[in-house]
Amino acid sequence: MDLNTELVEKILMSVLAGGLIGIERELRSKSAGFRTLILICVGATLFTVFSREMGGANDATRIAANIVVGIGFVGAGVIFKADTRVNGITTAATIWVTAAMGVGIGIGHYILVLFSCFVVLAVLFLFLYFEKQIDKISQVRNYKVVYPYPEFDEHSFGEIFKRHHLSIKSSYQAKNGDSITANWMVQGTQKNHRQFVAAVLADKRIAIFEFGM
Repeated sequence: MDLNTELVEKILMSVLAGGLIGIERELRSKSAGFRTLILICVGATLFTVFSREMGGANDATRIAANIVVGIGFVGAGVIFKADTRVNGITTAATIWVTAAMGVGIGIGHYILVLFSCFVVLAVLFLFLYFEKQIDKISQVRNYKVVYPYPEFDEHSFGEIFKRHHLSIKSSYQAKNGDSITANWMVQGTQKNHRQFVAAVLADKRIAIFEFGM
């Protein structure tokens, strides 16, 4: 296979498409950033070009299937669990769609790839605002309270959650010496969470109060 203008255009377009999406991931300090997504897009393009050259155009289905399987391992490597949240799913999906664009470039669907790149960037940049607005309506937080044993009353905390319109998803309590450690996973609006935190902080009997998103 000789290097011709069409192959050069495909490689350059792969660099452009992977780079544009990679910039967004790099700006957010994600594990798969600028260089990684360029390499993924270029790699998918090269695999497609080489496979079509060796196996013919009728082998396209098998080519795409094998690239999807291979890129799945890369995507799985950026997903990790932190406390009750799973992080890296968006980055894994970005890797997946970048590889798909690389395949599209390899078989010559340039217009579709450019449009897809625009859509992906719109989702990553613009839809983040809508995601934040949704998150304000429904947030899941973990609360940990260390309370003196004789005075701890789980029912009273349940009433506090209820008063602030927060829904308990799970709870766990453990006694350690003269204190009770209670953990709750709670769902509600951002405003209600803030009001609950303010109410708990006003209770001077609480030895330790931890919370996070």
